[in-house]
Amino acid sequence: MKKFFGEFKEFIMRGNVMDLAVAVIIGGAFQAIVSSLCDDLISPLLGLFGGMNFDGLKAEVLGVTFTYGKFITAVINFIIMALIIFLLVKLVNKAMTLGKKKEEEEEEATTKECPFCKSEIAIDATRCPHCTSKLDE
Repeated sequence: MKKFFGEFKEFIMRGNVMDLAVAVIIGGAFQAIVSSLCDDLISPLLGLFGGMNFDGLKAEVLGVTFTYGKFITAVINFIIMALIIFLLVKLVNKAMTLGKKKEEEEEEATTKECPFCKSEIAIDATRCPHCTSKLDE
């Protein structure tokens, strides 16, 4: 039983599990913001052009009411959420590559190309280890 709890504690304390938990909590809060954006701003704005709010769209068939307007609102919510997440991921990826590019530019070249066999060799080599050609200084 001790081993089980030890493994469970190790599993819970992993960095990726904690990151996932934080992402789910923040995602839930973010979803509320996007839902409010759609329900309170975008749907009424679209309703101005269409003549009514999407939430009010419904159809009744054999006594059953289908509120397809709420489905349209949910689809709009999803598209906006996906767009915002895409833009955030793109922004984070760009920010992460900015630091890497500077590091790569600062590094001095340690290899060169053999003019005969076009293989990559050490910059201070006098002979190519692949084709054994003598290299000019």
